[in-house]
Amino acid sequence: MSKFWIVAMHTYIQKVKSKSFIISTAVILLFMAAFANLDRIIGLFGDEEEKIGVVALSGDYFAALQEQLKASGSELALEEFDSESNAKKAEDEGDISGYLLLEDQAGLPAGIYKAASIADSTESTELQNALQQVQTVIMTEKANITDEQLAAIYTPVSFEVEALNEDAKSEAELSQARGLVYIMIFAIYFSVLVYAGMIANEVAIEKSSRVMEILISSVSPIKQMFAKITGIALLTLTQLIIFVVVGYLALMNNSGVGDVFELFNFNNIETKTVIYAVVFTLLGYLLYATMAACLGSLVSKLEDLQQMLLPMTMLVIFGFLIAMNGLSNPEANFITITSYIPFFTPMIMFLRIGMLDIAPLEIAIGIILMLVTIGLLAYVGAKVYKGGVLMYSNSTSLKDIRKAINLTKNQ
Repeated sequence: MSKFWIVAMHTYIQKVKSKSFIISTAVILLFMAAFANLDRIIGLFGDEEEKIGVVALSGDYFAALQEQLKASGSELALEEFDSESNAKKAEDEGDISGYLLLEDQAGLPAGIYKAASIADSTESTELQNALQQVQTVIMTEKANITDEQLAAIYTPVSFEVEALNEDAKSEAELSQARGLVYIMIFAIYFSVLVYAGMIANEVAIEKSSRVMEILISSVSPIKQMFAKITGIALLTLTQLIIFVVVGYLALMNNSGVGDVFELFNFNNIETKTVIYAVVFTLLGYLLYATMAACLGSLVSKLEDLQQMLLPMTMLVIFGFLIAMNGLSNPEANFITITSYIPFFTPMIMFLRIGMLDIAPLEIAIGIILMLVTIGLLAYVGAKVYKGGVLMYSNSTSLKDIRKAINLTKNQ
């Protein structure tokens, strides 16, 4: 066991000290800090108050339009011009961003907005919405509709959704679960792609340096393979702890923790949901990490690694797409079926646990199938690993797995 931990800690320390790990961690932390203070950053580069010209061709709607913009919280400022030519001159000189031609059509306002560029639709949309409100006010006055009647017209209809099954989750619980599931699916997706690929890369680098012959003579292939998986797992844990701590502190300094928790409905997360999130993340990591170590042992050149990892990458992407689709319909038959396929179980079974009230037996079957698959991959992977690390010919296809196993038999 001491040799196992020597290899694991060597892998961990070398990766932690590597420039790629330090730079990538620093860059992600920088993005997290920027995101947590996005409102302040935008404020530093905030534009000056936008000024819009208004030319009344007919009718008198300027005051009403200005009042509606103010009521909606718009930051647009209006300036009245007596002619379009004067408004155009002000726009050419940069005094206004654009101008609105207002006219009366059958007792209702109509407008034409003109600007040098209409790529930014913010101003035109705000003006259109305000003008729509002016029209609504005029129409209600003509129809002798009171403010109370108008409020009643625009009051949203009372509509609730209730499940007949007493054990089914409520709408609030589903919203809460959806937020956590959404984040965990992304976490599993990226952790598998990034860190499993890192294991394959580590094996390929050592193999290309011809140090592998020395390693396998002192440490058994199965110990070496899982030592590397453990080392990268510790690296993953280290990076995640850094991200969580820094992210939490950044949000606390910005008083945004409560807002984030409220946005994703994390205020009342069930303990079992968090436990299952950890369990399926670890199982998914073990499954794909074992596969990545096997595939990485088959290549002799780093440039061939991505091609060899393509089938594994496609499995992860396919599972991710199924899970995203299942967020809106977790009871679909194809979601239930694919949740028992071990390569998709980490994301899709967790999706069902979070969104539905499924029987513990179903969860147990999914976990057992994953454990069996991990065991089979470990058994076959050890043989592939042992033979693959001694194969130095160009290996770019999965057919080389048989070569690696035959090489193991001949040793």
